[in-house]
Amino acid sequence: MSTVFTKIIDGELPGRFVWQDETCVGFLSIAPLAYGHTLVVPRTEVDRWTDADAELITHLMRVAHRIGQAQVDAFGSQRAGLAIAGYEVPHLHLHVWPSNSMADHDFAQAMDNPDEQAMDEAAEKLRVALRLMGEAEHVPAEED
Repeated sequence: MSTVFTKIIDGELPGRFVWQDETCVGFLSIAPLAYGHTLVVPRTEVDRWTDADAELITHLMRVAHRIGQAQVDAFGSQRAGLAIAGYEVPHLHLHVWPSNSMADHDFAQAMDNPDEQAMDEAAEKLRVALRLMGEAEHVPAEED
């Protein structure tokens, strides 16, 4: 049975993609800690991050790093937060979000019903920032 992330990757469910390559994708979280909160998800279903091979983890971290840099640029945040939890969906994913303090790292404060227009705008800001960073080949031309 496919995970919800596989269904998003395969286009069966909608997603606000900001990154796509042969190994992974990045799309906005539907329950963000901040606008621009992105999930970096491998195309291959792996449940626990500790079960992934080192090559996959390295690639996911490189992508998360680039997305984090784009978030700092696009949203003017002091830092980008990074977490791997894996309890919500049994499919490895890295959370990357704009952060200005440790209070921004409290998943209990995630937005239940984020503004759709603000989500669309955040996705586009990230796409623009990633393109400006030289990552255009990995950035979808438009929202998928």
